[in-house]
Amino acid sequence: MPKLIESPTRIEAAGNKPKLIDEYVGRVNSNSAHVSVAHMRSPQGWVEPAQTPEFEEITLVLRGSLAVETDQGTIEVAAGQAIVTSPGERVRYSTPSADTEYVAVCLPAFAPNTVHRDEE
Repeated sequence: MPKLIESPTRIEAAGNKPKLIDEYVGRVNSNSAHVSVAHMRSPQGWVEPAQTPEFEEITLVLRGSLAVETDQGTIEVAAGQAIVTSPGERVRYSTPSADTEYVAVCLPAFAPNTVHRDEE
């Protein structure tokens, strides 16, 4: 039977500036461990610590642009584009040039103990 998600849960974000994370599906809002879907809004100049997550992350940029730093270089993801990062791949997300809105899908669902952020 379909399950209506009436509203998201606001999740605390990592990084140097306030960022809004609204989880629609995931461990917190829907008790889903197999996938998480979150709507993100981060201000220009936001950056988070690098991470080496245990999950695949699919990120769709709706507005602005997202910088994704990897060991191979930095990829700029513009509005209307998406990026897929693999489990075990070291990445660092930031929004250096504009306020940015995006959707992140994690498989399995995001969990603080599986993101493995670098110490700052």
